[in-house]
This record gives sequence, structure tokens and C-alpha cells, in this order.
Amino acid sequence: MSTSITFLGHAAFSIKTGEFSILVDPFLSRNPLASISADKVEADYILITHGHGDHLGDAAAIAKRTGALIISNSEICDWFESKGFNVHGQHIGGGFTHPFGYLKLTNALHGSALPDGSNGGNPAGFLLTFKENGKKAYFAGDTGLFGDMRLIGEEGIDLAALPIGDNFTMGPADALRAVRLLQPAVVIPIHYNTFPPIRQDVAAWAREVEAQTSTLVKVLSPGESVEL
Repeated sequence: MSTSITFLGHAAFSIKTGEFSILVDPFLSRNPLASISADKVEADYILITHGHGDHLGDAAAIAKRTGALIISNSEICDWFESKGFNVHGQHIGGGFTHPFGYLKLTNALHGSALPDGSNGGNPAGFLLTFKENGKKAYFAGDTGLFGDMRLIGEEGIDLAALPIGDNFTMGPADALRAVRLLQPAVVIPIHYNTFPPIRQDVAAWAREVEAQTSTLVKVLSPGESVEL
């Protein structure tokens, strides 16, 4: 009854839950840290937090090969639908029960323009409640710190994936504050060390989080997994 969450590098994840394979922000072919190539990854669903190339990534190629359903905000889904892809659009604060579980879109403080300059709508995070076991995972996407993370935390978060890279997103100090607001059982740091502007000492951050909160930090190398 477990759900397996595998870090693929940068902010990309592969999730195996029940009979379903889910990708989150599948930036693989241009990701120097990716643990798998875009032509080998499995997907029944592809979740995209926002329109930037390092999150939209290889979604089109993977969806074309696998027939995966793309789930994102309405603007991104409209963009993909116009190109012939299967989509399910949602928006911030809205949830929907998919076959794999309940998915709600949350706030994120960032941008979302698509690579061709099209409107990418509002960036979002994802709060997933897995049908397989009722566990909850929060994928923050690219975001700065915001106080309503406390409200997300009130849902009871088993696992959170939070950016720590600074420059484009929260840095280590704000990511620590986010952990305090969210109070997840486990946190995975993401969106760091892929490129020079977002290099961070992840081990130092993990020590601070575990010294100052009750949250367990799982620093995953690309290809490593955690079980929920």
C-alpha cells in the first residue's frame, strides 16, 4: 500500500502509486543532473507547476510517447490542448479526484510564462492525497515564502518538496521558515545545485532543519526514492 516517490533531479519527480505512474515537472533532457532520459520514463499523468522550461521540460515529448494526461493550470492546459494533447485543467484552490487520488492546486509566488512567450497563467504548487494510502505530499514548485503555507500545513503533510536554491525561489533561510509553517513529517530539498546561481550547501541546510524542527530531511540524489 506504499507510494514511491523518486527524485529525478532539479524539481522533477516520478511517483508510483497503486497502478499509476505520475511525473512532476519532467525537466530531463536539458537537466545535467537528471537520473533518467525522457525517452525511458513512464507516465500515466504529468503534473506541471508552471510554464518555465526547467519545469515544463519534456512534458510534450513524454505525453506524445505515453499518452499521459497533462494536469496543470487552465492556461497551460489550453496551450497543450491546442497542440492535440490530453489535458485536465485546474486552478489555485481547486481540487479534483483523479484515479490516483485527490489533487489540489495551491498558491506559489513565481512567474509562469511559457517558453514561446505564451500566457502560462499563475504558478502553482500541488497537494496530493494518494488514494493508495491516504498519505499527503506537497510539491511547492518554484515559490518564495508565503504565510499561507501554515494553512497548507494544517492539512497534515506527510512529505513536502521545497526549493532551497535562492535567486529564483526561496533560499535556505526562507525554506527553513517554510518547514516551520508546514510542519511536514519529511521534507525533500529541491531546485538547488543544477546551475551556478542556485548552488547551496544542502547538508548544512538539513542540519539546521533537523536542529530547529521535528521534520526529518531526506536529501535525495537523482534516482533515489522515499516511500510513503
